[in-house]
Amino acid sequence: MAESVPLVKEVIKTPKEVVEIENLSIGFENLKVLDDLSLKLYNGENLVVLGKSGSGKSVLIKCIVRLLMPDSGTVKVLGDDVNEMGRKELAEVRKKIGFLFQSGALYDSMTIKENLEFPLKRVRKDLTKKEMNEKVEEALENVGLSDTLDKMPSQLSGGMRKRVSLARTVVVDPLIMLYDEPTTGLDPITSDEISELINKVQKKYKTSSLIITHDIECARATADRIIMLQNGAVYLEGKVVDFEKSADVLIKSFFR
Repeated sequence: MAESVPLVKEVIKTPKEVVEIENLSIGFENLKVLDDLSLKLYNGENLVVLGKSGSGKSVLIKCIVRLLMPDSGTVKVLGDDVNEMGRKELAEVRKKIGFLFQSGALYDSMTIKENLEFPLKRVRKDLTKKEMNEKVEEALENVGLSDTLDKMPSQLSGGMRKRVSLARTVVVDPLIMLYDEPTTGLDPITSDEISELINKVQKKYKTSSLIITHDIECARATADRIIMLQNGAVYLEGKVVDFEKSADVLIKSFFR
């Protein structure tokens, strides 16, 4: 196993609330997508945001990394409002956030090794070539794909590509992980494997994770806490057991 390179996060003071959203609203034309939404992601937790398609889950993630600007409200990441940041400050904050896209988003023209090296060259310019190789090998080993270094994405199954995408996301040692529907399009066995890897990443890299999903089994497997969205607002917040015991008709339609 490759020797681990010291993490950047060890010298960063992390606030209790790594993401703090207050009264967030955003709409498109006449459609209100998020409506006065408030939530907090605490340091070291896995927070699942649950809801049906169209409930505003993916828009929420885009607001956190300022790919979208809200109509009103604040989005604080590591204590600072991203909507008040200049370009350079925003770029530095984004370096501390890992984003696992629903599509996986690997570069088809690059080998798996090159895919993992790409963000490292941008974020960890302090690393030597040897240290970079060690981090790439370690990240792939952590997702069970240490034998794929020289393969192309087209040679891998959908589940393997998702695992490589996860390795590429954590290779830069992010403080915060954002997962956008991490199990969508995967068979049940592979979905379970991805859920297990999310938990493994959280423990090994000591990340704080926000997991957007409509997959109940993924929510059950990964959540320290769940927030359910309905019509762009928080419908219920609690632990898995609170949702499983709820007599609410909408909640029961999810947690059958």
